[in-house]
Order: sequence, then C-alpha cells, then structure tokens
Amino acid sequence: MAITIEELKEKIMEKALKGPKSQLYVKDFYACDPEAKPRAVKNAANDLVKEGKLVFWSSGSTTMYAAKERAKDEEKE
Repeated sequence: MAITIEELKEKIMEKALKGPKSQLYVKDFYACDPEAKPRAVKNAANDLVKEGKLVFWSSGSTTMYAAKERAKDEEKE
C-alpha cells in the first residue's frame, strides 16, 4: 500500500536531514516510497521547496535538493 503525500514528505525530510550527503538528487528520494511513481516523489520534493523546508542546490550542470538547515551549515564552513 502506498503512503500518503504527507508521509512521503516526512520521509524525504528525514533523508535530507539525516543522510550522509547534504545535497541529494531527486532519485535519492525514490527509496522513501518504492511504490510511488517518480513524478509523485518529485512533486512532493518540489512541494517541500515551496514550503521552505528544502532548497534547490545547483552544481551548474544539475539541480539537487538540500535541507534548508544543512545548506546554510555548508555555506558557513
């Protein structure tokens, strides 16, 4: 049974905050709900950006996601 969008957002945030990398590709979030379609995972991640919990991070060639708290910590160092 697939999880709700809110549960998916919680799992995405948990991975973004506690994962070993501070910047993540959208495909890194696919494991949060293996039954969800990739588009649903991307929409959930984009919703979190709109809510101000995640931010986009760009290396110049690709766009990644980062938890707002971790992105600021990286800038300070």
